[in-house]
Amino acid sequence: MSDYLVKAVGFEGKVRAYAINTTEMVNEAVRRHETWPTASAALGRAMTATTMIGAMLKGDEKLTVKIDGGGPIGPIIVDSNAKGETRGYVGNPQVDFELNKEGKFDVARAVGKDGLLSVVKDLGMRDHFTGSVPLISGELGEDFTYYFASSEQTPASVGVGVLVKPDGSILASGGFMIQLMPGADDETITEIEKRLSTLPPISKLIEAGMPPEELILALLGDGNAKVLNKMDVKFQCHCSKERISQALISLGKEELKEMIEEDGGAETECHFCNETYNFTVADLQELLEEAK
Repeated sequence: MSDYLVKAVGFEGKVRAYAINTTEMVNEAVRRHETWPTASAALGRAMTATTMIGAMLKGDEKLTVKIDGGGPIGPIIVDSNAKGETRGYVGNPQVDFELNKEGKFDVARAVGKDGLLSVVKDLGMRDHFTGSVPLISGELGEDFTYYFASSEQTPASVGVGVLVKPDGSILASGGFMIQLMPGADDETITEIEKRLSTLPPISKLIEAGMPPEELILALLGDGNAKVLNKMDVKFQCHCSKERISQALISLGKEELKEMIEEDGGAETECHFCNETYNFTVADLQELLEEAK
């Protein structure tokens, strides 16, 4: 099953819902960054939630999520946009622990909770929207739920999950987000809470082959939900040698001369995708001419 997200409304517009499969997306991130299982689970959960938030944007709008709880994994940085293109990395990809007492990856231990979850939205205006909340669990689903309630004043429930194969690749990854709209009554809230309390782990449902459309029905109930649209999602980095070239030019002529005379070239690596770009002396001399 290819990765995609569905948007839906429920209970006569009182609820907005998203469901997503991110197995291939997270697998690509894990492959590029060579993350160990617990780090893979943390990165996958963050990428899944960020992609759902990105789906709320329009046009060329984009956002960056930073999660830094002081744990051994270091900061998690994820970018996404309105087109379902997401990229991300962790500070220390080689982190793994024994499963926690619930038999799940100990993401909270890896992430820590002495820090913040921050969301920066670039909406194409002069100033960016920034919202930050303290981490409350480090498990990330609960933390994103708290972010919506505290920073965006929108009651929400966010569920994210990742299963990792013995070889380190991703078996299943995905999530859901339910938001209560103005006018949501107690009866609607009670019905959703009841369904959430009996829902199996999201990663298990995806492993079993449940598509996002069926997940929406499981969350809201058959007859209560209307799927609005479907959007493909994928791991996508926007780096290129041309972009890196412009960044090198911006360092200035003296820095470029030093790279030519002392280093005999330059090598840079993109944090988001681990792609390496090499610049020969001839390449740098061309950039130096542009800088002049």
